[in-house]
Amino acid sequence: MKTLSLVTRAALPLLTASALAEPLTIYTYESFNTEWGPGPQIEAGFEAQCGCDIEFVGLEDGVALLNRLRLEGNNSQADVILGLDDALIAETRELGVLADHNLDLSGLDLPYNWNDDAFVPYDYGHFAFVYDQTKVTDVPTSLRELVFESDVSIIYQDPRVSTPGQGLMLWMKSVFGDDAADAWAALQQKVVTVTPGWSEAYSLFQEGESDMVLSYTTSPAYHISAENTDRYQAAIFDEGHYAQIEVAAALASSDQLDVARDFLAYLISKPAQDVLPGTNWMWPVLDSADAPASFELMAKPKTLWFDSAEIAEHRRDWLREWRNAASQ
Repeated sequence: MKTLSLVTRAALPLLTASALAEPLTIYTYESFNTEWGPGPQIEAGFEAQCGCDIEFVGLEDGVALLNRLRLEGNNSQADVILGLDDALIAETRELGVLADHNLDLSGLDLPYNWNDDAFVPYDYGHFAFVYDQTKVTDVPTSLRELVFESDVSIIYQDPRVSTPGQGLMLWMKSVFGDDAADAWAALQQKVVTVTPGWSEAYSLFQEGESDMVLSYTTSPAYHISAENTDRYQAAIFDEGHYAQIEVAAALASSDQLDVARDFLAYLISKPAQDVLPGTNWMWPVLDSADAPASFELMAKPKTLWFDSAEIAEHRRDWLREWRNAASQ
């Protein structure tokens, strides 16, 4: 044992500092780090650049990320959070746990102007109802037509725990305003089920449980690229579509803040941006990023959005409005 101890001590100076360092811990949503998600390729790319180690910790959804930060505060084990969306940034900022990114984001391609010292946007999309065109022929052309006139059945996600579900809540509010309660009541008549997350909803839709499912305008790109079929399409609505921008940020409590900031910079570099469209199936924020050819067929609709401070101020009331209709 003594001999082994001496050998080990002798070898220590030969190890690199990165090999001895703790991994960079990144809280994200589960699908980001699946074998088909962007996590593995981005992990390999950044680790090769920094000579460090990344550890992804998967949580259910962006809302779960916010709730974990609320619980952990400045004692969080995370160095970086990745996968919140723009609707949640004001509530997250109020926790006082974020560090400035120190990056110039002025050249990014986003659906609306971005100016934030802590959050780095890395991809974006527009919510849409996706349908199977071999089964649905009378496709609504507006959210108003879907809600009040169409007879299609739908599945969507719970806005209390799912960022897509929250996106539908904001979409409804942006289109119907003070009449949103009546719109929710009408929409409720078409609902097959409300699921906790996107994956459950999309799986049920593909099993034929509904005519349409809440997803993204870019979802059909996956089916074209991976399955060589255009049977799944996104209904494009006249009023416009609510936008979702996915963001990442470093935590001020991190003892690897420089590495965390380097990771944020890597997220918006071309190597990482080239990965995101074909794995996360969202638009990259870098104009020069490579995307599957199927993205050329995807619509970029009119953008609807609220400032996150306005969402933080009204979120409870808007959730109550939805819950009252959903419980009927």
